[in-house]
Amino acid sequence: MAGKKKKPPLVKRIEETAKKIESKALAGQKPSMKFPIRSLANVRYRPRVGFFELRGKKKERTLTVGTVKTFAQTLRMMALSKELIEQDDMATKREAYYVSKNWEQARFAEQNESDAVIDDVEALFRVNREQMGFVPEEKGGEVAGRLVVIDADRDTGKKLRIDCTKFGSGAYSIPISVEHLEFETNAKFILAIETAGMFQRLVKHNYWKKANCILVSMGGVPTRACRRFIRRLSDEKKLPVYVFVDCDPYGISNIYRTLKVGSGNAAHINEFFCVPQAHFLGITPDDIDKYKLPTHPLKDVDVKRANDALANDPFIKHHKRWQRALQKLIDMGVRAEQQALAKWGLNYVIENYLPEKLAEPSKFLP
Repeated sequence: MAGKKKKPPLVKRIEETAKKIESKALAGQKPSMKFPIRSLANVRYRPRVGFFELRGKKKERTLTVGTVKTFAQTLRMMALSKELIEQDDMATKREAYYVSKNWEQARFAEQNESDAVIDDVEALFRVNREQMGFVPEEKGGEVAGRLVVIDADRDTGKKLRIDCTKFGSGAYSIPISVEHLEFETNAKFILAIETAGMFQRLVKHNYWKKANCILVSMGGVPTRACRRFIRRLSDEKKLPVYVFVDCDPYGISNIYRTLKVGSGNAAHINEFFCVPQAHFLGITPDDIDKYKLPTHPLKDVDVKRANDALANDPFIKHHKRWQRALQKLIDMGVRAEQQALAKWGLNYVIENYLPEKLAEPSKFLP
């Protein structure tokens, strides 16, 4: 007789939490759940650790007349997660929202409500939502260059070797879940690129061949799958990560900072989704002067974002070089895009800018 199938650890934790809530309710007591507060005000940055950590402040959700709906929604979302794990299935966050339409008075009116509850449950159990069975809608990013990704056939389990040098004018798309992937490479570094346009230019001209590297298109703020892919690849193959983004407060304090140390909102899982070994290749405020780049005026929202980062971001507050860079950008009153290098020729970035930068990685911003 076959042994009883072992329950996944997260399923056990969900069941134990639910039983505690049930026991309190049956005893006439008010059940409650405590969730980490997910914000920059509740994180700290220690370079030795390398990512934003939660400080420990929590919010408590107690079952009362006023919270009964949110409390019920949280329990229903936990039950949905348990079902997905047990059935080895998945649901997008959008699908989870529509599933709730069968929850009668516990249904969500808008998706942002269900997204917030998924985030709360994720924080409650200190796991990532992919482990809970919930996956994002967005693509994970694109990859080209000196890398073989080893995946598996869903039907047979047979290993599939995906050569990222063999996509012609296209690129390999990072899947939503990357934990099962294996890697083979002899590349020297990973170049993470903000814009799809710059990524396509480097792919078009086989820059990865010339520089012996792996190119990753982040497409703005990188998805969690993209960040996890870069982190695992960098860790397992001991590859440095250089980040190439626009020179503006968003590129610096949102895109780059999120990739390197994570965010306040996801502080409970930053250790898995950030890349502490990443360094900022450019575009920097100094590059604007050095390469005499065309610029655009900073908008009010840019200045506000930069000042907020200087005042409140633990990562920026730790690094004086970043403080000086952001302050210089504010004083200059301008921002510059990656594509501004085209002023000197469409392939100036390949022939001049990147080689000059990569010759002195010790000068990259932290």
